Amino acid sequence: MRISSVREFRDKATGFLRSRDPILVTRRGRLAGIFFPTPAATLPLELKRELFTRLSAEIGRRIRRQALSEKDVEAGFESWRKTRRAPRRRR
Repeated sequence: MRISSVREFRDKATGFLRSRDPILVTRRGRLAGIFFPTPAATLPLELKRELFTRLSAEIGRRIRRQALSEKDVEAGFESWRKTRRAPRRRR
């Protein structure tokens, strides 16, 4: 696993996209994101569990902070999904 600053990741994105190792992207020494290249082998189970735990906790914190109900989350997802669908063209 490699660690990169946001600036370095931006400047060397082409090379990082060809990388096989996950990259932790930091901003001012704090974790800003994680990049997982798709051609790489599967991630270790322990790392998958840790990511799931952290991402779930962060999503839960944001939902509680915004005082959203389950219906609010579902409605937001449906709205997003409808805008993501591109109209199909007939040939």
